[in-house]
Amino acid sequence: MQDFDYTLTWYHGSQQELTTLRVGSSITQDKTVAKAFSHRPSLLTMSEGGTVKHDGVTSGYLYTVADEIGPDDVHPHPHPVNATRWEWLTNRELKLKLIEQTIVTDEERLTDQEITEIKRKQEERGEQTFAEEYV
Repeated sequence: MQDFDYTLTWYHGSQQELTTLRVGSSITQDKTVAKAFSHRPSLLTMSEGGTVKHDGVTSGYLYTVADEIGPDDVHPHPHPVNATRWEWLTNRELKLKLIEQTIVTDEERLTDQEITEIKRKQEERGEQTFAEEYV
């Protein structure tokens, strides 16, 4: 893909201890998003300012990809919410390096009221999506 910097750090969030990432796994260059994924959310929001909130509750693990990544190693996730290309899928196995164990904080958790509002908006639009942008 043209106009994309593959040399930046890539991250993966998981609920499992890993050393290798399977083909078809999700990676991102957004550390906050990867950390949120480590909590196994069913809803994830990202504000225009980049604040990420979610409904995940499990502790997890945050990794960096230890292998170099090039255009043939990943492709953008096909989901329409990924228009800005923040989530990518791997085309080959990749080595991982653990950088931290993660614990959900109150600041990153969606409130019950926020979850209700997200679901209401999705129903109005006839959508069922994992991620949502909010203001």
